[in-house]
Amino acid sequence: MSLSDDKDIAQLIEMARREDLGSGDLTTDLLPDPNEHASFHLLAKARGVFAGREIAQPVLSAYDETIEIDWSDAGVDGARVGEAATVLAGINGPLGPILSAERVLLNFLQRLSGVATLTRAFVDAVEGTGAQILDTRKTTPGWRRLEKYAVRCGGGGNHRQGLYDGVLIKDNHIAGVEDEELAATVFHLLNRLAQAGAKPAFVEVEADTLSQVQELFKVVGIDVILLDNFSVEDLVRAVELRENCGLASRVALEASGGVNLETVRRIAETGVDRISAGEITHSAVALDLAMERGAC
Repeated sequence: MSLSDDKDIAQLIEMARREDLGSGDLTTDLLPDPNEHASFHLLAKARGVFAGREIAQPVLSAYDETIEIDWSDAGVDGARVGEAATVLAGINGPLGPILSAERVLLNFLQRLSGVATLTRAFVDAVEGTGAQILDTRKTTPGWRRLEKYAVRCGGGGNHRQGLYDGVLIKDNHIAGVEDEELAATVFHLLNRLAQAGAKPAFVEVEADTLSQVQELFKVVGIDVILLDNFSVEDLVRAVELRENCGLASRVALEASGGVNLETVRRIAETGVDRISAGEITHSAVALDLAMERGAC
């Protein structure tokens, strides 16, 4: 299902419209002819990565279905834009509704482009290492599908969408379990999964120490081991332990915790397969976009 067909996103757009428009646009209503045909162009005014093309038309249509958006060659999800003003699209339709839609449209596009831009910075930082940058569930409430879409636009990958599509057994799920009991405990939990007939996209288990990693290598059915807040040296050792067990092609290793643009390259060079970074969604800065009246 495309974003434009997603009912939750349609509700989010409508909520944003109502929040801003309320009972009416007091300023635009002062215009002598709000239905006058007008042209605008959408500009990127800073270097970054664009995201949001899939929802721009639904946002505009929420104000007036006759508004049309015509994309330039630069207005492509995932496209890099330069520092000079870059025309992303032309917008045409009745003046009043376009003016009323302007801020809400920009809010969506700037936020998504900010996530895509920061994601691309992380992806570029690990280029050549083989490590994949993944998002987390640290997303804006109600925006998760949109922000994960922006992560993809930036070249990153999506972790589980929510609690419903992947198993991630974390330390709080197995608190108090001693290392020597860890393998058996996880084995029994995964047996319950099979008995319930659930088919998750993947099964992942968090480890806080190398000793726990060794125990988890004994459990059949684990797709990924999450190495939480491991030092670079311990990440290297975890990769070596996996090699010694002959599990390189069967169990992926994911680093998490302490991941930022200063550390991500060193983490990737340890040989881990995946790096999950909450920063790419929860700390992204909006990209500077603008709408200006006048034909392109």
